[in-house]
Amino acid sequence: MLHLHYWPTPNGKKITIFFEEAGLEYRIVPCNIGRGDQFDPSFLALNPNHRMPVLVDDAPAGGGPAVSVFESGAILLYLAEKSGRFWAKGLRGRYEITQWVIWQVANQGPKTGELGHFLRLGEKQGDQSYACRRFGDEVNRLYGVLNNRLYSRRYLAGDDYTIADIVSYPWTVNWKVQQQDLEDFKYVKRWFGELSARPGVQRGLSVGADLAEDPAKLSPEEVARRTKLLYNQRAIPAPTDGRTA
Repeated sequence: MLHLHYWPTPNGKKITIFFEEAGLEYRIVPCNIGRGDQFDPSFLALNPNHRMPVLVDDAPAGGGPAVSVFESGAILLYLAEKSGRFWAKGLRGRYEITQWVIWQVANQGPKTGELGHFLRLGEKQGDQSYACRRFGDEVNRLYGVLNNRLYSRRYLAGDDYTIADIVSYPWTVNWKVQQQDLEDFKYVKRWFGELSARPGVQRGLSVGADLAEDPAKLSPEEVARRTKLLYNQRAIPAPTDGRTA
């Protein structure tokens, strides 16, 4: 069984889209990042970087102990290799895909995430106009990279739909919130529309819709605790097994 420690964010939805598209059996293990589940010692044992998603495969190829994988790009590479789906058989094809997976996790995801952070922050922590402009311009540039790539290709890695598309798509879903206009990116718009119409993509995006919380129902104490946690993420619990560096 494939166990996915998950919360419905773009990085989490990359993996549920793959599961649904590939028709794999899986189990969701909720990891409420608003509540701080990612700092629980049991989770840190799976991912010392305290971020979801994390995949645990208790039936890996070749048998043996369960395999645990963190980082969404690494998880997609693992699943593609394990299942043979949305992958390539030849060396050139595999690296055509891999480079776009790395592009996404190193560029599109981080820059879009930073833009979203500063846009939500508003003026609470002072003037955010430089940060919004800096990351807004970079996100716009990255949409241009996608557009240029898709000018002569149906999908990011060529003629076939692969994990290169699955990894990038969830970060384009909120293009309006990112203050981008798909009318400016003709080929991204075509690609986005085609992927959005895929039933597996639709199912993958909907996973975890029932996990959403109503912030209005949180107590003032819980809101204060979560706010403190958000701005004090350096305080990662140290191991308590008695070992020293």
